Amino acid sequence: MRMALTRLREPMTLAGVFTLAAVALGLRFMPADVLPLGVAAWAGYAAAFLFLATGPEAWRPAKLASLCVMALLALSLAALTPRIGTAQVLLVIWVACAVNLLAPRGVIGATLVLNVAFYLLMAKHDFGAPLTVTLINMGFQALAGLCVHYARRAEESRDALARVNADLLATRALLADSARDAERLRVARELHDVAGHKLTAMKINLRALAGDPALAGREEVRIAQQLSTELLDDIRNVVQAMRDSRGLDLQTAIRALAAPLPRPVLDLRIADGVRISDPAIAESLLRIVQECLTNAARHANADTLTVSLKNEDAGMHLHIEDDGRLKGRIHEGNGLSGIRERVAALGGDMQLGSTAGGGLFVDVRLPA
Repeated sequence: MRMALTRLREPMTLAGVFTLAAVALGLRFMPADVLPLGVAAWAGYAAAFLFLATGPEAWRPAKLASLCVMALLALSLAALTPRIGTAQVLLVIWVACAVNLLAPRGVIGATLVLNVAFYLLMAKHDFGAPLTVTLINMGFQALAGLCVHYARRAEESRDALARVNADLLATRALLADSARDAERLRVARELHDVAGHKLTAMKINLRALAGDPALAGREEVRIAQQLSTELLDDIRNVVQAMRDSRGLDLQTAIRALAAPLPRPVLDLRIADGVRISDPAIAESLLRIVQECLTNAARHANADTLTVSLKNEDAGMHLHIEDDGRLKGRIHEGNGLSGIRERVAALGGDMQLGSTAGGGLFVDVRLPA
């Protein structure tokens, strides 16, 4: 429901709604004997338009049927009232809707057929200059179609740019975390090799001083011995804590990857015990999730992508599934083949399949 309301607020959809409202005002000029039929045709057209605008992308066959119904209803209004101009406006809206569903050749062919039918209706009703009116209508239809076409291209370019930007943000997050981890390890080594070595030497010298009869009773020597021992233990604890890294922050990188994308919504579930310290494994997992995000948006028209990562006795388990709807059998294109190659390079196993709802799932198991 929320997704439908979001689509309803899109500029193109709002423009269509306002245009349909203006057309409704023009219905009052229809003759009284055909007014009920005209109102029914307009209501059916408006309902089909709203279904096209707000329905899920997975309902493509139903949307194509609605597009055909809209064309028939627009021509029906032209047959009822050839002089008002209501049908002409509805045909302009129809072309704008068709651009979102049909290939360019399909839009051009269907538009020519509709305009030929409109011309024949005008000629049948002895409407003055039907060819001129039809050509003018086709000009407006071409304008509407081109506007929607270039608006779609701009939206696709924006989404592509968002994906590239998300990729850069996620990669930067992993690199920054990897750099911090490497620096932490370097500092731990320096503390252990330099400070630890010198403190050990100092303890040996203090022990030698404590064995000197002239200094054995001095409280200062005893305190110095105690402090050096405590300091050496503290440094060892710090070094051990720095070596016990929590691993790379894969969760932040994945969320950065999905954040700029309007769809699908990411449902990320990483178990508390998961720790990845190898940048190569983190990079591979990130790219697998990225490819699944792209597939869910482009091919499955999914609204949600669920990603779960947990540890198992045999290693690590990554499960990804979407709530979209597969079109036919699963075909491994470059993206899925790339996932399989990454998993194989890590010595893991990958399984593909469809969910109970018709979506795609990817199951990856990596060795410990």
